[in-house]
Amino acid sequence: MIVGVPREIKAEEQRVALTPAGVPAFVHHGHTVLIERGAGVGSDLHDHAYRAAGAKILDSAAKVWQRADLILKVKEPQHSEFRYLRPGLILFTYLHLAPDQAQARELLRRRVSALGYETVQLDDHTLPLLAPMSEIAGALSVQAGAWCLQAQNGGRGVLLSGAPGVRPGKVLVLGGGIAGYNASRVAAGVGAEVTIMDVNPSRLRYLNELFGGRVTTVMSNRAAIEEEVAQADLVVGTVLVPGARAPRLISIATVKRMKRGAAIVDVSIDQGGVAETSRPTTHARPIYREHDVVHYCVTNMPGAVPHTSTYALTNATLSYALEIADHGLLEAGQRDSALRRGVNTYDGRVVHPAVAESLKMRPYSPWE
Repeated sequence: MIVGVPREIKAEEQRVALTPAGVPAFVHHGHTVLIERGAGVGSDLHDHAYRAAGAKILDSAAKVWQRADLILKVKEPQHSEFRYLRPGLILFTYLHLAPDQAQARELLRRRVSALGYETVQLDDHTLPLLAPMSEIAGALSVQAGAWCLQAQNGGRGVLLSGAPGVRPGKVLVLGGGIAGYNASRVAAGVGAEVTIMDVNPSRLRYLNELFGGRVTTVMSNRAAIEEEVAQADLVVGTVLVPGARAPRLISIATVKRMKRGAAIVDVSIDQGGVAETSRPTTHARPIYREHDVVHYCVTNMPGAVPHTSTYALTNATLSYALEIADHGLLEAGQRDSALRRGVNTYDGRVVHPAVAESLKMRPYSPWE
């Protein structure tokens, strides 16, 4: 199979879908790897390293897309890349189709077989390809939130750690998954007063034991969310439903009740966001104020640390990509149920139930 890795063109996206260290895995299995010139520069990975590993460097994205059977990316195809989509192409990337009907329709119209890193799911319901980016985004969320709270950015002027004789800032984390845990870990580490909310009592019990009482855990419901959000200096939204749109947990009315200059960092924005006031932003213009609350809603947060993110991502995705290259998508999906669950579209059909539900696309065609 011919495996292609184009340069990412989403705004301020510096990650790349494959490191030079991953190239020999494909080459030794008889596959060809095509890398667009300069694809890894943003992650400090250079063409000569890819070439030395056995990849072929092509001058343009068009050549990579046109020649490849399997395209590995980091982010979803941008509008200018839609023209490269074609029947029979296999696309493996973060898709986040639930809030993006335009992209979904293009994938269906052009009969692309598209797998989302975020929907590859193991039997225990964990998401192995989302996990590394969730860890990074969770850790970054508190760093970003602390920046949002600075006065020059429109924030309350609160230092999360507090100071001698001064109370620390209050951080509310919505969702106790991997991103939520990492946000809580960093926030507690700097000395903030941390509350985690989740709908799963077993998860809350686990987190309470893990943190040894250094955080407060609260069962999530509408009334409790409204109360906790109103008291928080920083709210971090990390809720995820695989393949589906993130639930809107924070209403406009609740945002209006927040402290003046408080901040929302919406890690869930890739799937639509947890607040009714959330809308996608970029690293170049990461924040906006609405109802006197600073919102940070960057859709590719791990792109801020591309070197770390690229290695973490490819460590997780390589074995799955190699399985597709070795066996083809159909056989790979039959062999590996986690990979099968990652398929969002196939030959003009939506084959992921949560994606079909979120997009209100019918008929839904199960893989089987």
